[in-house]
Amino acid sequence: MDQPAQTPEKPTARVEFETMLLGRYTIAARYRRDGTRLDRSAYVLLSRLSAEGPMSIGQLTEAFGLDASTLNRQTAALLRTGLVDRIPDPVGGIARKFRITEAGEQAMKDEHLANTEGLDRVMVNWSADDVAAFANYLERFNTDIERLDGRPWPRP
Repeated sequence: MDQPAQTPEKPTARVEFETMLLGRYTIAARYRRDGTRLDRSAYVLLSRLSAEGPMSIGQLTEAFGLDASTLNRQTAALLRTGLVDRIPDPVGGIARKFRITEAGEQAMKDEHLANTEGLDRVMVNWSADDVAAFANYLERFNTDIERLDGRPWPRP
């Protein structure tokens, strides 16, 4: 019996598979040796507040494409841990806004450092050019997603 001809896998199928694994490894790698970690959603929210300044639930909903109830739960957890506080709108609007606290900034910086150190361990045998090229491809990939989604992420 003849076997069907094998067709080469689409490159985007490989990208899908590898990004699935990347998400798994990134989450698993976030556990620190001392047992502490900043929750991924907290890290992302703190990063956004640090980049853009105080934001209301409505602004966060628009920025993340999440429903208000999800963001209310996430911001409530950040409030309880003292990583954000609620303030009146600095420009006089009605909605109160969430602002990252000094403790939130420090937690975010600590998480960033731990993540970067983890990546340094993973990429120890990569050349500086390979790391830079990979970073450029990731940025291009993410900005293309943001373009299609209509929600650009603020970059330094």
